[in-house]
Amino acid sequence: MDNIAGKKSSLTWVVNISAAALVILWLIPTLGLFISSFRTADQISSSGWWNAMFPTEQTVQLRTAPPSDQKQEGDLWVIEGELFDQPTTISSWGSSSRAVSAYAPGETADLRGGEQLTVTENGAYRFTSPEEMSGSRGQRVFVTTTVPPQFTLENYNQILINPQSDEGMAKAFFNTLTVTIPATIIPILVAAFAAYALAWMDFPGRALLIAAIVGLLVVPLQLALIPLLKLHNDIGIGKGYVGVWLAHTAFGMPLAIYLLRNYMAGLPRDIIENARVDGATEFQIFVKIILPLSFPALASFAIFQFLWTWNDLLVALVFLIDATGETTVMTRQIVELLGTRGGNWEILATSAFISITVPLIVFFSMQRYLVRGLLAGSVK
Repeated sequence: MDNIAGKKSSLTWVVNISAAALVILWLIPTLGLFISSFRTADQISSSGWWNAMFPTEQTVQLRTAPPSDQKQEGDLWVIEGELFDQPTTISSWGSSSRAVSAYAPGETADLRGGEQLTVTENGAYRFTSPEEMSGSRGQRVFVTTTVPPQFTLENYNQILINPQSDEGMAKAFFNTLTVTIPATIIPILVAAFAAYALAWMDFPGRALLIAAIVGLLVVPLQLALIPLLKLHNDIGIGKGYVGVWLAHTAFGMPLAIYLLRNYMAGLPRDIIENARVDGATEFQIFVKIILPLSFPALASFAIFQFLWTWNDLLVALVFLIDATGETTVMTRQIVELLGTRGGNWEILATSAFISITVPLIVFFSMQRYLVRGLLAGSVK
């Protein structure tokens, strides 16, 4: 009786828990990236994103005033001042990177040459020396203090708005849109015509064409990179947007034709035959009947193609040859940031989150068509 159709399985709760676990595992890194994009560099380096809402202990390196501010008091040369511009309470301090918490507030550290340094709980310091101090920089001080939660929009300002910033992603963002939108629309248009012909038009060699398209689905794109680039260079489109559009179109065409053909073949035959009896041409049938009915399949492929093109790096590096940075896409810009600003995690987190924002919007706005398009044609 457990296998009767329509009877609810006793293991449904396992499926629900598994689905919820997968969703949580997918959301956790995305949420962490989003929170990190609003944090400062000191906060990211001192605590994880899950502690962003709580006060954290941070150790920062500061310096006393330079020797030019020293004053003589009897036999000592003295520099006094405040380490912080605003009221701050420190829990420990040190004069060396190997012992950043060696002293408690108010204790005095004995340094080389008879120098002494005292730091109080509120960040006030007194630096003394038996001889006149020289140099252009003050004494290093490592201070550990409790910092309240802080969030900033400076990361986004530096990435998207600041034109003088080396990390500017605004141009790369629009370059990526310039590549992705045509590279999504062109294969859909071409594949829709081909899929209709393979599904509803009889001509010699149709079965061989379908078999060839299925075979192309398993061909790695890496095999075609060099021959296709050589062809593009020979005809003069190997260093611009046209070349990368056609490359993405060629690599996405087999899946598009296969997916759309299976969907169109599953449409009711009576609709097409009635339209032909009423005198409709093949083009009119395609535009006024097939395309509107095939929207779920078109949308599902558009999601795949958009996500793949947006996140692509290999094809952009090969076919979008750029020495000036005018056509750099976001994936390449992020790779360059990893090489030049590898320690600036706040910049990298902000750049990465910006790069996934548009794909998330596209996916969630069209995901209801995804399953419908993929399952279409699987049953009659």
